[in-house]
Amino acid sequence: MENKLIVSSSPHIRSSESIDKIMRDVVIALSPALVASIYYFGFGAIKVLLFAVLGAVLTEAGIQKIMKKPITISDWSAVVTGILLAFNIPASAPWWIPFIGAIFAIAIVKQIFGGLGHNFMNPALAARALLVASWPVQMTNWISPGPDAVSTATPLAILGGEADPTAVLPSLMDVLIGNTGGSLGETSAILLILGGIYLVYKKVISPRIPLIYIGTVAFLTLLIGGFDVPVMTYHIFSGGLILGAIYMATDYSSSPVTPKGQIIFALGCGIITTVIRFYGGYPEGVSYSILFMNIASPIIDKYTSPRVFGEVK
Repeated sequence: MENKLIVSSSPHIRSSESIDKIMRDVVIALSPALVASIYYFGFGAIKVLLFAVLGAVLTEAGIQKIMKKPITISDWSAVVTGILLAFNIPASAPWWIPFIGAIFAIAIVKQIFGGLGHNFMNPALAARALLVASWPVQMTNWISPGPDAVSTATPLAILGGEADPTAVLPSLMDVLIGNTGGSLGETSAILLILGGIYLVYKKVISPRIPLIYIGTVAFLTLLIGGFDVPVMTYHIFSGGLILGAIYMATDYSSSPVTPKGQIIFALGCGIITTVIRFYGGYPEGVSYSILFMNIASPIIDKYTSPRVFGEVK
C-alpha cells in the first residue's frame, strides 16, 4: 500500500510501447521493400544491406563499449539506421561505401550527440549526403534490375534532362513495383506505402508529415509542370520521396513535436524538394530537404509550442 502512495517526478505518462518494439515495427514495415530490392538487384542489394547494417551495429556497440555505456544494439535502432542507409545507396556500390556511411551515421551523427533521441538530424540521410559528396561516381552509378545489371538512368534524371536524350521513361507500373534503376529504396513505391500504412496502424508514426510532404510535392509539381498529371505521378512515385516522407521525415528526434510544427516541417520539406528537382543541378532533393528542415526543427518547435499554463510574458 505504501508503494502506491509514492509519487515520482513528472512526466507521469505510462505506455506499453518500448524502443525495441517500435524499431522492430519499422523493420517489419521495411521488409517487403527490402525483399523486393533483393529480388530485383540480387547479390548487389544483399551486399549493400549486409555491410550497412553490420557497420551500424558494430559501430554502436564499439563506441558504447569504449565510452563504458550500456550496449543497446538489441533495441534495433542501429539496424533501422543501417537498412535506411542501404535504401539510399545503389546496388552497384562497393562494400566499403555502405560500411563507411554506417560508421559516420552512428559515430558522428548519433553517438557524438548523446545517442538515440539526441541526434539533431536523420543519421542515414546525413551519411548519404557525406557519401554523395565524397564518392559521387559510386553513389550515382545506377543499374537496371535483373541479371544484366547494366548502367541506366533514373526516371527523375530522364525527366530533368540529365540523362541520355535517347533514354526512355519506364512505364508507371514499373515505377510503382520498383522495376527501374535507382537506389535500393526506390525499389517499390507500393511496398513502401504498405509498410507506411502498417506503421500508422501500429501508431508508430502519424500520417500528418507523410501526407502533407507528398501532397505539397504533388501540388507544386502539378503547378510548375503545367498541370501535367503523368509528370506529377512520376515525381511522386520515383526517387526517394515515398521512402523519405514515410520513414525519414517522421524520425522522432529530428522532427518537430507539435502538430503545427509538423505541418510547417512537412511543407518545408515538400517545397525544398520540388525547388531542387526543378531548379537545382541535382534530380533528387528529398535527402537535402529533410536534412535542412531537421536543422530548423528546434526553431519550429520553439515558436509552435503551446504556452505554459500560467506563463506571463
